[in-house]
Formats: sequence, C-alpha cells, structure tokens
Amino acid sequence: MRTTPMEPDESPCHCLALRQAARQATQVYDRHLAAEGLRSTQYSILSKLGRLGPQSVNALAASMAMDRTTLGRALKPLQRARLVAVTTDDDDGRARVIRLTPAGETRLKAAFRHWKNAQKEFETAYGASDAAKLRGSLRQVVTALR
Repeated sequence: MRTTPMEPDESPCHCLALRQAARQATQVYDRHLAAEGLRSTQYSILSKLGRLGPQSVNALAASMAMDRTTLGRALKPLQRARLVAVTTDDDDGRARVIRLTPAGETRLKAAFRHWKNAQKEFETAYGASDAAKLRGSLRQVVTALR
C-alpha cells in the first residue's frame, strides 16, 4: 500500500481531473476563509448575494450552477448564523427569496481580504495569466454543459 502522496491521476476522465483540481483549490480557499468561520462554498453564496442583491432560490441556484437541494443544504448554516435570511417573495407567496442580512454583509466584508489572499496564493502557484485563462475555460464548460 502506498503511503506517500501520489502525482495527479493521469486518467483520461475529465470529471476526475476537474474534481481533483476543485478539491485542491477548495482547500486553499477554505484555509484562508476559516479565519472568518466560512468555507469557500459559503463565501461564494455570500459574495454572489452581495453582488446581485436578493435572489430567488431558483435564480441563485442557477447562477451558481447548483441544484436547489444542494443550495438548500448550503444555506442552512448561513441561516443559523443569521448571515442570510430566506423569506417569502412579496409577488409570489410560493417563491422564496434569499438576501444577505446586515451580519452577512459585515462577514462578507471581513472575509474579502482572506479571499484576496487565497486568490493571490492560487495565482502565485498557478500563474496569474494561466488562472485567468482557466476561469474563462471553466466558464465555457459550465455554459456548454447547461
């Protein structure tokens, strides 16, 4: 049995390669954001709401390329921490709207510098230009597979 770290898998599977890269990147961001008690997925939700304002569950899930169930699970700890509020839409009582609370806005602002440090670490390791190209390529993947 091997006990030393292995090199990245050279399998031809695109999914495996994407997931391996995502896990590595997530660890970098999680380590930095832990200072504010957030995980990268939680920061992403807060950041998206900070940029877009209140969103319906469906709109937020779509903009994050998540299904509603996964988003619902990710929202639970943010709701418990009172960083987001989920309310009923004024126009459609069946729809739910997610918004940042004042505490969520404060936490997002505090976490931003940690996110910037994670970005810097990633770009230092991978290269800023390559990182920008990678983001573009990954956006194309999301668009192509929608």
